[in-house]
Amino acid sequence: MGQQDRNGGGGSERGMDRRSFLGGVAALGVASGIAAHMGTVEAAAWSAKRKSGAAGKGGKLPARGEFVIRNAYVMTMDAALGDIARGDVHVRNGEILAIGTDLKAPGVAILDGRGMIVLPGLVETHWHMWNTLLRSMSGDKREHGYFPTAAALGKVFMPEDMYQGTRLAATEAIHGGITSVHDWCHNIRSPQFAEENLRALSESGIRARFSYGSPQGHPANATIDLADLERLHRDWKRYSHEGLLTLGLAWRGAYDDPKAMIPNEAARREFDTARRLGMPISIHVSNSHSRAGQIAVLAKENLLGKDVQLIHAIWVTPEELRSVAAAGSGVSFSPYTEMRIGFGFPHAGEFIAANIPIGLSIDTITLSGNADMFAIMKAIQNIENGRSENEFKLLPRRVLEMATIEGARTMGIDDRVGSLRPGKRADVIMVSSRDVNMGPFTDPAHLLVEAAQPANVDTVVVDGRILKRHGKLTAIDTRRMMDEATISLTGVRKRAGWW
Repeated sequence: MGQQDRNGGGGSERGMDRRSFLGGVAALGVASGIAAHMGTVEAAAWSAKRKSGAAGKGGKLPARGEFVIRNAYVMTMDAALGDIARGDVHVRNGEILAIGTDLKAPGVAILDGRGMIVLPGLVETHWHMWNTLLRSMSGDKREHGYFPTAAALGKVFMPEDMYQGTRLAATEAIHGGITSVHDWCHNIRSPQFAEENLRALSESGIRARFSYGSPQGHPANATIDLADLERLHRDWKRYSHEGLLTLGLAWRGAYDDPKAMIPNEAARREFDTARRLGMPISIHVSNSHSRAGQIAVLAKENLLGKDVQLIHAIWVTPEELRSVAAAGSGVSFSPYTEMRIGFGFPHAGEFIAANIPIGLSIDTITLSGNADMFAIMKAIQNIENGRSENEFKLLPRRVLEMATIEGARTMGIDDRVGSLRPGKRADVIMVSSRDVNMGPFTDPAHLLVEAAQPANVDTVVVDGRILKRHGKLTAIDTRRMMDEATISLTGVRKRAGWW
């Protein structure tokens, strides 16, 4: 139920619409929350630092070490290794050394796995992380919907606002057991915007693909800053955070003629540049009736391939499915935002039947409200079973594959993460089965897809670094982060006149 319903028509007797209400809440948050937690002097000091570019420096990440998770229920998501009851996972310097039972590792730190389900970190496949700063701001009228909101506020973002939004997103991801994200960054207004986005990803310790996109309001017939894209590619070693971050293209696939849907010259230059540089390419496709047939055009124009990820792909024909499968492209579904915005329902069953790899996505917290991959798993299963009128059409373990190894496959990183086996990087999560919403222990796949929530994630390891332990984040002051994010959003709204 929305705020308007709870307040008997949105407080019309006082002349308060949603925008006024949100503005009042924001003002209240700045006046009380920041003053209470930071103090007005600290808030003023931080604002000064923000203007100088010195604000928001992240904390130091914990070192990679050596440890053994013992006596857990281990779901490797590896076809050969399967599940291991009372299993152990031995990690050293970011690598999985061994998986089994009663592993010998004298003198090594022990993480008690009793009552825990251990599995690969969740893999997210498409997320506009910068606009996490605009959480739940998609409003109740067309002029306040997602696209107008993102455009109006995105145009007045400063580089430090990109940092704040992306840092908030990465922190929420880690809290919820997501160890790898696809940052589809479609608001790069200058090289500094890209730099600040990358800084947030690096400081968080998360694994990510950073896909370089156009700024909000960018003309369809103008390319993105291809010189900056090439600069980043050339100097990527500086930004890769020891291989945790990779670079891709967030391709608009811009069209001069919406009916023909043939990419214009600017779009072709972007695509050709990325392919020449060997970058993965990602595009939103077929998310509405008006974009039906778009995949057929891409196939005809030779713009599909193993290096191309398709996002949404709601309105797709059997012929297009065959083209996608033949080209080797993967797809990313975001069921909550696709339903929330009115795109329709993802048709996972048809893609599974065509042997097309599927990943799951947050998309945008402006619409979804949070970054809960457990809820997204539940949604994709329930939608498919509801559509097919079949309780057993899409089973929980298959959904869990989408959130782990298959999601990694769509991102081209399944050789490193997405399953637990010796030699892979140590992206591992521990989920408590003893919490009130998780016990008693029954079928672990069902529990993770149908019962689990981010709060049940006890421990998160990314590339061997323990970033969450006993339910607490280890590398960031969340109170300060929220205070700084609130200040940042207040400035964005003020510049945009969005009150």
